Amino acid sequence: MHNLDRRRFLRSSGLAALAIFGGGALAACTSAVNQQNGGGDENAQPVRGGTLKYGVLVDLVPANILTNTGTTPYVVGLVFETLVRYPHDKLEPQPLLAKKWTLAPDGQSITLELRDDVKFHSGRAFTSKDVEFSLRTYADPKWSAQLKSTAAAITGFDTTDPHKITLTFAHPLGNIFDLLDTAPILDSESIEQLGSGEKIIGTGPFRFVQRVPNSQLVFERNPAYWVPERPYLDRVEFTIIPDNNAQLNALKSGQIHFAADGITYRDIENLAKNDAYCAITFEGSELQVYVGANVQNPALSDVRLRQAIAYAIDRERIINEVFRGSGYPANLPWPKTSPAFDETRNTRYARDTAKANQVLAQVPKPPKLPLAFSSNVATHEASAQIVQANLAEIGIEVELVPTESATFVKQLIGAQFPGLWITDHSWAQFVPSTLTVSAYPFNARKNASKYESPAYVAAADAAWKLPQGTGPDAVRAYQAVSDQLLDGLFLIEIGVRFPQGAATRKLHDLGWTKRREIQLTEAFLA
Repeated sequence: MHNLDRRRFLRSSGLAALAIFGGGALAACTSAVNQQNGGGDENAQPVRGGTLKYGVLVDLVPANILTNTGTTPYVVGLVFETLVRYPHDKLEPQPLLAKKWTLAPDGQSITLELRDDVKFHSGRAFTSKDVEFSLRTYADPKWSAQLKSTAAAITGFDTTDPHKITLTFAHPLGNIFDLLDTAPILDSESIEQLGSGEKIIGTGPFRFVQRVPNSQLVFERNPAYWVPERPYLDRVEFTIIPDNNAQLNALKSGQIHFAADGITYRDIENLAKNDAYCAITFEGSELQVYVGANVQNPALSDVRLRQAIAYAIDRERIINEVFRGSGYPANLPWPKTSPAFDETRNTRYARDTAKANQVLAQVPKPPKLPLAFSSNVATHEASAQIVQANLAEIGIEVELVPTESATFVKQLIGAQFPGLWITDHSWAQFVPSTLTVSAYPFNARKNASKYESPAYVAAADAAWKLPQGTGPDAVRAYQAVSDQLLDGLFLIEIGVRFPQGAATRKLHDLGWTKRREIQLTEAFLA
């Protein structure tokens, strides 16, 4: 937070609340004439009440509530809370529903002291048994949660004290705080209705009220929220607007106040030239755009063909044209802030069409390859078109396959792509081991590419089972993981991009998490 926000928060909510929410910075809103905090005059005082109208590309898929895909991060950010929260710029957990904790020196257990003033939206008190239930549910394969392997490595739950819990691990978990930052605290009494979308009950600042499929999601202020006098807004309405231009027009016409995933970078750039709107860059929640390959496809099973593709892709063009320079090219998934980032390893597959042709000459001419992308996301389509043109330069023919968003996510989770696909991945901004034991594209034991390698599994496990996720030992382990990714090349990284949104200047003090979950605890309209 900026100093002004800290003063306001201290004045209104007390030191404890400031410590809790210190991990979630508020929006830096950039226009052509100035840079301000959260969408308007930074001296604006909070206004209570009002309805925030929010445009999203796709409807919520309730069964995917723990997958961090589609619209789920936005819903989770309003309704649910986690035990800890990372700040945007470092991997140092801050208190949230857990007030403090003690990690055992051997890294095989942790004791967390919990807040005793938190209630679910149903009115039931939050206790240590809810932590156990939530982590066990998160580990259940039924929910396809991306960090389920880490949750499944918790072998013991001591809930003797309702406001304290001790978790015991099968082995050290260098990414335990990633899990505690990510796994939402769920309500055991309504879990059966969660998957169908009938009930979505958490402890967060807003209560779920209504869902009109493919049209609208409605949330109302939680009057019993544990942070005093928060939130300011009375109501939040998500409107599903699956077309990028329609979302842009809705913002311009005042039908919505904010759009986080449906307006192109170019349109956001143009909007920021008008002082009525602002561009918001979600720093600390980077995404990485990549090309995935099904390595069981007969042509793509030869790593040399994948190498040719990697050399052919014009990463700088994609970053500059599609994402308007809001990012940088990369060969590896790690952003520059990651302890795994390595500039030397990160340039192995710089664009080189001569080398691409040289490698391609060593393999049989491939058939036309399908390249799937989410038809709801304009940046994915634009990136796919550039990749198609790049590969045509070296004689690889590609057929673009636009795919509806829900179907695309299903194919990603189920490893059902027949050839190539292009999309974003997340999690690289967390402890690096999380990516390779958790994320659908990277999971060493089961991934969307159907890639299998004992050496990759061993490197991923060695990094994961370290007592600490940072430090010299961890860095060496991540270098070994990076080498496996570059050698296997089942995923071909294009670059890191910073997600952007656009908002009217009526919206102030928008926040977000490292997982792009929108935080509206401090937000107001003025």
